[in-house]
Amino acid sequence: MIFAIEQINSRTDILPKVSLGYKIYDACSTVSLAIKAAMALMSGAGEAQSSTLPCSQQSSIHAIIGESSSSTTISIATLVGQFNIPVISHFATCACLSNRKQFPTFFRTIPSDYYQSRALAQLVKHFGWTWVGTIRSDNDYGNSGMATFRKTAEQEGICIEYSEVIYRTNPREKFLKTVEVIKMSSAKTIVSFASLIDVEFLAKELLLQNVTGLQWVGSESWVSAKNVATKENYRIFKGAIGFSIANAGIPGLKEFLLSVRPSSTPGNTGLIKLWEDMFDCSFNASNSKTCTGLEDLQQVSNLYTDVSELGITYNVYKAVYAVAYAVHNLLACQDNQELCIAKQKDTLPLQVLQYMKKVNFSVSNGDYVNFDINGDPPARYELVNWQLSINGITEFVNIGFYDASLSEGKQFIMNNNSIVWAGDYGQIPKSVCSENCHPGTRKATQKGKPVCCFDCLPCAEGEISNSTVSIHAIRRDAVLAFCCKLQVRVKTTQLLW
Repeated sequence: MIFAIEQINSRTDILPKVSLGYKIYDACSTVSLAIKAAMALMSGAGEAQSSTLPCSQQSSIHAIIGESSSSTTISIATLVGQFNIPVISHFATCACLSNRKQFPTFFRTIPSDYYQSRALAQLVKHFGWTWVGTIRSDNDYGNSGMATFRKTAEQEGICIEYSEVIYRTNPREKFLKTVEVIKMSSAKTIVSFASLIDVEFLAKELLLQNVTGLQWVGSESWVSAKNVATKENYRIFKGAIGFSIANAGIPGLKEFLLSVRPSSTPGNTGLIKLWEDMFDCSFNASNSKTCTGLEDLQQVSNLYTDVSELGITYNVYKAVYAVAYAVHNLLACQDNQELCIAKQKDTLPLQVLQYMKKVNFSVSNGDYVNFDINGDPPARYELVNWQLSINGITEFVNIGFYDASLSEGKQFIMNNNSIVWAGDYGQIPKSVCSENCHPGTRKATQKGKPVCCFDCLPCAEGEISNSTVSIHAIRRDAVLAFCCKLQVRVKTTQLLW
């Protein structure tokens, strides 16, 4: 975010003679701290930090970028929406946030889970998995996303054997119960709509009990997260597939990150802590190894310096630019003169909100940024597959795309990249409750079980079935009578012709 702001402030075509300032809070993924931060931003407590000179007057917040999780974003959007302040999230995907009556000032640069949940169900059907287990995070993200998946799965003829709920603060016994359910189940495919932290906790228990060989289908929160894709976790999630936010490059970001020094950003306690962790030193002189602040970031290789996967980071970048263009258009009075009559400080957030609804611009790589009537961007995803590189590193290999704007039946675009599957067989795993019935038998549903579970019973004497999914056998004489009628019709048609 700081990089984007400094980049905008150095440009002359966006907000000329106007500098953007910022104030950053860490909500620590908790609702109470998120609300506290939002209150502090709205009250204008303290001065906003500028990349050039400090602002000479009290901060005036025109937009809030964040939060990362859906639950904390819901709390912020509910609060600040009453004051007409735009909230733009880069990672909150709950479909509930598209409700304009509840969240009239909310926008996001990441697609709504409504589309991802439906796409996951279509993906499961595409590979023929009709018998699956599901695991979700016990929060707004997991509960809402899985609810949409279940509804779509039912329409697609997919049955769910079990539905487990996990959350990072749950006692270990609950995670152990989930692992036991997975071990005792017959479904070989698991659909997980969960936050990456919750998946990390579950993965630890799965590793301890060596639960491997299952086909995982994951939501974007964890299936493309490097934190989860460790060498150890690959044993569990080998061949996992799921949707990811399209990767993108941000020119100049890596150079910006490597040029940061604690001395250039006084008061940034987060950077000081990061610096001490990266270089195993301390700015406290009493320690044996003292940080100089001149250590070379070029020699560091970690998640901070890695800019190869910038899908979510890119969403932050776009969110900053969306606010900048909204303010720019407001000050330039390009669209609606009525909105420009009064530019008093207390009405600016409302005016920025009106212009946020109309932003439509392209960033450096040609990607267009705009919002629909619900504040959502176009829904596009990459389909990724967990594969192991020759260096033993987990890679997220692109195996296709999903574009919700395309017509029904054409939203999936698979490419020619080979897919690695769970297990050691090198083929699509089979996950069904019952095998298809052979010709000469019919399906008989099992009492108390989903429709995907059935027995195959021989047809009664005088009845036949030539379909592998037939529920009813039909009498042989009825078939013969039908064939005779068909022949008569054909002959009559030929005679008339």
